[in-house]
Amino acid sequence: MKSLAHTVARNSAWGLIAQIAIKMMSFAFSVLVIRKLGAEAFGQYAAVGAFGAIFIFVADLGLSPYMVRQIARGRNSPDGQRQAQQLYATVLALRLWLSGMAAVLILLAAWLTQRPAVMTGAIALNAVTLLLYGFQGSSEAALAGFERFDLSASGKIANQFVFFLIGGLALWLGYGYYGLIIANLLGVALLTYICWRGVRELGLQPQSLTVQGWPVLLRASLPFGLIGFALGLSYKFDSVLLNIFRSDAETGWYNAAYNLVFSAAVLSNVFNSALYPSLTREAMRAPERLPLVLERGLRYLMLAALPIAVGVSMLADKLVAFLFQAGFEPAAPILRIIIWTVPLMYSSEMLGYVVLITDQERRAARSVIVSTGLNVLCNLLLVPRYGFYAAAMMTVVTEAVLVGQHAWTLRGLMRRINWMSTVLRPLAAAGLMGVVTLLLRPAVPLVVNIVVSGCAYGLFLLVLGSVGRDELRFFRAFRAPAEEVGGS
Repeated sequence: MKSLAHTVARNSAWGLIAQIAIKMMSFAFSVLVIRKLGAEAFGQYAAVGAFGAIFIFVADLGLSPYMVRQIARGRNSPDGQRQAQQLYATVLALRLWLSGMAAVLILLAAWLTQRPAVMTGAIALNAVTLLLYGFQGSSEAALAGFERFDLSASGKIANQFVFFLIGGLALWLGYGYYGLIIANLLGVALLTYICWRGVRELGLQPQSLTVQGWPVLLRASLPFGLIGFALGLSYKFDSVLLNIFRSDAETGWYNAAYNLVFSAAVLSNVFNSALYPSLTREAMRAPERLPLVLERGLRYLMLAALPIAVGVSMLADKLVAFLFQAGFEPAAPILRIIIWTVPLMYSSEMLGYVVLITDQERRAARSVIVSTGLNVLCNLLLVPRYGFYAAAMMTVVTEAVLVGQHAWTLRGLMRRINWMSTVLRPLAAAGLMGVVTLLLRPAVPLVVNIVVSGCAYGLFLLVLGSVGRDELRFFRAFRAPAEEVGGS
């Protein structure tokens, strides 16, 4: 357990440093984009991205998470390096072919839904990035399988830096969201090069791309692909519907609130991405430790997610007014609803990874498909009439249904979790913090309220016994040198 904690902490540290840097820049830049474009143009920009997100699963079909798992399992075997190199070559060839197919499907969808010419052109330009992601995604999956998140982290920072620099210049020159799409394309190109260099550092140098083994590989990765498709659909289908049936402005208001939710998801993404390859190996070597790891992981995630949900729901109107210019006031009630996706999203991601490492990917795929089917059906029925309120409610409901299904699949493990320390105490601390937030709301500025409420939350955690020596030991592991955990 100690070596696992050190490995996860090290990987989380690299990922967290990169993600914090990225998210700080991304958050500030997204606020600038929203202010500069306005609700209608930002709504079009969000819809362009939503079209790409729905079809990006075709460019991967679950190959990336499957590749991470297979390399993590076999890399220490005598033939591990050769197998990893062969898998990398096969996945790379297949993903490049799939990326071309995905680009065609995106354009076909834009034509069938009769998007305006300006949006269709932007969707076509954005589809070019899929070809780069085919190369980059294969390389990053190989790096993740070897748990070298540090190599891809620098690429992600460089990618965002290029995007912000060129995108900011494009906005200043008045090129609108077309300039942002071009900036993103250049940033992804740089990220692709850095990930490719990282793979070469690992000694993975396939001599030629191969099509041998494609059918077997596709059958093995299909459950992962279905999960990716269903998740992409559930997260972005509502934006597409809003753009088709409502208006660009309503799409913009909804996505302004939604972007804040995904900014809050950074901690979960970093923690779970770092945990996945390490936990895959640990589950093979010492499966009896899995319930304890799951309990601690969920507790750490709830400690972060619950105060975010409580605080943002109580300060939504002030946050929207502080971050965005006049005209985005309708985003506040949407943010108040959709922020409750955060603790559910943290939980579903953690539980989903545990389902995958226990070789139950078909059940994971079924769970995601069921929740996404519910999301798509209800959005089709409700969004054309009730707009973004229905979309926000269904986002929360979809995530809750997904958590429930994963919990049922893992019910044997879930029975062994101490729910008092994992959820109830952090929830109580967050509730008490909410009282402080409400009391301070009319009396102090927003920033002061956030700082004081955050300090109060930490105090409540200590008083209720939600944090202690275990947490201190875990976070001390972030300072562990890389060589200390290199053989874990």
